[in-house]
Amino acid sequence: MKLEQLPLVLGVLIALIGLLVGYDAIKPMHVRPFRERRRRIRAKLDRTGELLIALGIIGMAVAFLNRDTGRFGTLAVIVGAVLLLAGGLMNRTYLKEMLLFRGAARRADADEKIANPNEAARKSDRIR
Repeated sequence: MKLEQLPLVLGVLIALIGLLVGYDAIKPMHVRPFRERRRRIRAKLDRTGELLIALGIIGMAVAFLNRDTGRFGTLAVIVGAVLLLAGGLMNRTYLKEMLLFRGAARRADADEKIANPNEAARKSDRIR
C-alpha cells in the first residue's frame, strides 16, 4: 500500500463510523436494546444532535477522501466542524454524564428520583 492511499482508507473508515452513528440516530427507539439498570435517571440523548454529529463525521471523511486535490476540502472541514460542535452542544448533558460521572452514575443521591418506582417502595419498607 502506498502512502498516498492512507487518507483514502482513513476516509472510508471514518465515513463508515459516521454512517453507523447516523443509523443509530434514525433507527426507531423500540429497536434499541435498552433495559435500565441504573438507580438514577440517565440524561436524555438528543437524536437530532446525534444526527448532526454523524453528518459532521461524514464531512470530515469527505475532507480525507478529497485530499489536497479537491476543490471543497476546506469547506468540508469547516462544515464538519460546525456540525460536530452543534451536535455536541445539543447533547452536552449526555456527554457530560458519559465522560465525568463514571462511578457515581450507578448510585443515586437522596434527593434524586429513582428510575424504578418498585425500588422506591422496597427502600421505604426497609427503613420502617
